[in-house]
Amino acid sequence: MQQRRQWSGGNGFTLIELLTVIAVIAILAALVLPVLAASRSKGYAISCLNNERQLMLASLVYVGDFNDVLPYNLGAAEIKQLEAESQFWNWTTPVMSWELDSDNTNTVLLTQGGIGPYTSGTARLYRCPVDSVVSDIQAQAGWTARVRSISMNAMVGNAGQFITAGANVNNPDYVQFLKVGQIPQPAQIFVLTEEHPDSINDGYFLNKPDSMTWMDLPASYHNGAANLAFADGHLETHPWRFASTKPPAQPDAAHLPFPVPAGEQADFQWLMDRTTVDSSPQTSTSGW
Repeated sequence: MQQRRQWSGGNGFTLIELLTVIAVIAILAALVLPVLAASRSKGYAISCLNNERQLMLASLVYVGDFNDVLPYNLGAAEIKQLEAESQFWNWTTPVMSWELDSDNTNTVLLTQGGIGPYTSGTARLYRCPVDSVVSDIQAQAGWTARVRSISMNAMVGNAGQFITAGANVNNPDYVQFLKVGQIPQPAQIFVLTEEHPDSINDGYFLNKPDSMTWMDLPASYHNGAANLAFADGHLETHPWRFASTKPPAQPDAAHLPFPVPAGEQADFQWLMDRTTVDSSPQTSTSGW
């Protein structure tokens, strides 16, 4: 017993030593955890970028099979009308909402028609792994995510009922690109973008260049940035500069539409410069 007490007293940690060790561990954790979090965030961004790359490649294969024609890019009403007729023309079919509508979780509908067959029916490609935003009633129903985070530039592809005399009624003074060959600088026009969860619905990402009003809002899942895929096949991760462009990723956070605040027009301008070109002959090849 005496030997045991001597061994314990001579080789154990004192209270000060224990507190020192705990303090060192806390300091190391404070240093390491942010690095791990940043690494995890970067990994998600790369995964999302790869998903979008696959969707863009699928779109280009579609274009190759259909004589340079870009995929259909329709509004919600026409998508629903065609769906009721078991017609799946649009690049993707589900129309997103914050309600308990099965479109929000239907992976079969997600990949049916459009570019779906060119993705081998892989539903995960359509959703950013960071996007787990659902409404309260969806969470109560046990939902953990919706099926899509990505939309298509409204000025790219056949917009169906929105097209009159070759022009998009939403932006009649700008070019609607029906074919890749009509895009003067494919590296300057985006086809796909991550969209803010509060604005994503029909997959038809619409803004009006002259309006200085956000109608649909890009996402900012990746440290305030969004991934975009361009008509030449390259991708970019673009950081947004202003808080107004990147409200929290949650239901009813964006309050759309809203005017671009004074002095915060650079994000909107950057995106519009890569959305379409002016249809007037003197500017149709040089942007708007």
